[in-house]
Amino acid sequence: MQRRIRSNRLSRQSNDWRPNLAQKNSKYTYRVTWSEEDREYVGLCAELPSLSWLARTPETALKGIRRVVSKVVADMIRNKEPIPDPIATKHFSGKFMVRVPPDVHRQLALQAAEAGVSLNRLASAKLSH
Repeated sequence: MQRRIRSNRLSRQSNDWRPNLAQKNSKYTYRVTWSEEDREYVGLCAELPSLSWLARTPETALKGIRRVVSKVVADMIRNKEPIPDPIATKHFSGKFMVRVPPDVHRQLALQAAEAGVSLNRLASAKLSH
């Protein structure tokens, strides 16, 4: 038996793409994983984290979450709510700020100096692993 779970809607997103809804939904980031608690597969959508779909097979969970996303996005459009952009189509600059405690900053600066690389290169290497 399949069940749909739907809770809170979104926070900040843009509404700049209403024309081709089906194409836009297909670019969303979907994932299927096993839920030990529910003893079923759960379909998820990264752009709409409050939605999920439970099913006995991973294929059915994926179909279910895609269907739910399509219906919720159509409902959001009808209600003039902001629609999330797919992560895959967003532009990322490669820059973001991370705040760490001063002692961690000091340790990383020391490691970078000892390795003969910039702090940025050291942090990037650590984040890549």
